[in-house]
Formats: sequence, structure tokens, C-alpha cells
Amino acid sequence: KNTRIPTKTKTNTNTNTNANTNTQPNNIPANNKKKAAARKPMGTIELRANNFDASMRDGSAWLIEFYAPWCGHCKRFAPTYEKVAETLHSQNTVDLLANNPNARAVKVAKVDGAADRALASRFNIRGYPTFFLVDGWDVYEYEGDRTMEDLVDFATEEYLDYEPLPFLNSPFGPMGQLRAMFIWAGSAAVSSFDWMVKEQGFSEVVAAMLMMGLAITVGLFLIIFVGLMSVAKPKTD
Repeated sequence: KNTRIPTKTKTNTNTNTNANTNTQPNNIPANNKKKAAARKPMGTIELRANNFDASMRDGSAWLIEFYAPWCGHCKRFAPTYEKVAETLHSQNTVDLLANNPNARAVKVAKVDGAADRALASRFNIRGYPTFFLVDGWDVYEYEGDRTMEDLVDFATEEYLDYEPLPFLNSPFGPMGQLRAMFIWAGSAAVSSFDWMVKEQGFSEVVAAMLMMGLAITVGLFLIIFVGLMSVAKPKTD
């Protein structure tokens, strides 16, 4: 779990943030203000394992909700989370039109953790809904109340009052990647087994033996590869 850090950081940050925020509207030309008002705010962005890493590299901070379709809390909070997305995405538009060099874009996304178990395992999800802010390599877990105001504050300022997850256990660290790899391998094995039995007509015993043989072959290959890579090389003068 994240731990709070002294609130002195928050006080200094709020002063700077508020100063930037107060000067933004004066820098927006009148026609750009009309454009910002006319644009319909974008809702939440759906993230999956196949677009997650590329999305995180776009230079924005990301507020991410992990939810499950069967979760009652998630269903009740869904309209509020859409308002969070519209609020933050509207602010992004204002900052863009103002050409504010200090602007920090925050995008709002959601992940179906029940369907995308590999991505959920990278974040070590244990319940729904769970919220994170990803800012570069830093990942902050939200532990406050599920209200629009609190989530917006967390994404823009309050996250500085938390310490990021240790890199070792973060979604970008080795443990997060390893968890995702195991989940992916298990899902691939189950899908391959079903394909051999249902599509190719193999019996369950034959399919299991083929899967076992493939696993042994891959394991031996990895052992040989690691052994060759770890062989000591003679020094050269």
C-alpha cells in the first residue's frame, strides 16, 4: 500500500499549481474559448493489454480504473467516473488552446480486469474498482473516497502526497511483468488445449500429452539458452 509523505510537499505544489491555473484563462483568445466550450468532452478511454504500453508513452499522465462488469460498486460509480473523464479532458483542451507550457495533460481510462487478466495482474488487482495514476514510470494507487471531486484532485495535485509503488512490484517492474507473463502463458495453454480438442478432434489425453511435450521442449530450450549465456568467457589481453 502507498504511504503518505509529509504534507509540506502538497502545500508548495498547490501554490504553484493554483498560480498556473489562475493565469490560464487570461491567455486564451476569445475564439479559442468558444472552441473549447463548443467541443464535447471526451469520455473514458478503454485500455487493453495490447495498447497499454504504447498509450503510457504518449507523455500524458493516466488515471486508470480497473473494473469488472459484475461489480455492483463499479456499475454505480460508472456515471461519476464519466464526469471525472469529461472534467479532466476538458481541462486538457483548455490547456492546449492556451498553449500553456506548464500544462500537464491527464487522460482518464478504464480496464476490464475480469476480461484482461494479464493487465490486471501487472497491477496486482485484488478488488474492484481500483484506481491508479500512472505518470511516466511512477504509479500511484488511489485510496480515497470515490467521489468526482476527490478523484480529480488526486489526478491533478493530491497524488504528490503519496509515494509511488516500489518499482520492483510496479506494473513496469520485473514482478509486474512476470505476473502478466504467467497469466498470459496460462491463458494461451488453455486456449490451445481447447483448440486441439474442439477444432482438431484430438482426445483430451492426446492434447494433454502434446501440451506437456511442448512445455518440456520450451523448458529445455530455455535451460540451454541460459546455460550458454552464463558460460564464463576467457579474458583477452
